[in-house]
Amino acid sequence: MTMANIESVTLEVADPTAASRFYTAAFGLDTQIRLRASEAPTTGFRGFLLALTVSQPATVDGFIGAALDAGATSLKPAAKSLWGYGGVVQAPDGTIWKVATSAKKDTGPATRQIDEIVLLLGVADVAASKRFYVERGLAVAKSFSRMYVEFAAGSSPVKLALYRRRALAKDVGVAPDGTGSHRLMIGGAAGPCTDPDGFAWEATSLAPTP
Repeated sequence: MTMANIESVTLEVADPTAASRFYTAAFGLDTQIRLRASEAPTTGFRGFLLALTVSQPATVDGFIGAALDAGATSLKPAAKSLWGYGGVVQAPDGTIWKVATSAKKDTGPATRQIDEIVLLLGVADVAASKRFYVERGLAVAKSFSRMYVEFAAGSSPVKLALYRRRALAKDVGVAPDGTGSHRLMIGGAAGPCTDPDGFAWEATSLAPTP
């Protein structure tokens, strides 16, 4: 079987109940992200981030504010840039989240609508990791040399993308070094495997975890 796309993303956290409260309050995520108890050792940058793409700056501000109120730490305050507007926070469980929009002006009141969820993996060799995933059935949607690759999401609730690890760490405002577990499990139809950067996949389905 091939991967085709991501069917689920599971964050491994010390306290699933507390993490669930945070993600519901901060982002309204109660089904898209799974949680699993884990005390696996990890230090520094875990090598990935989850990004929420939204429609306008006011919605970015709303999500960032809700996350901070729920206990997140600010890594990069929301601000304008050449590509749009966005900010970065770190959840209490250590996961890094980016909330961004390509729009630079508001067109209406803020909402809680998320247009897209992207799992962005920081990898040592984008070309090698791209090859790994293409060989397992993922279709490339965008590719920019050896810097960035985005795969087609299909029916998945989460899109997968690859970015050079050091560039990703710089983008979110943290040091690139880290050791131990990613504290992340990616679910797909192909069954268990591990990519060149140690990100693990498991066989799963879209059905909620009991």
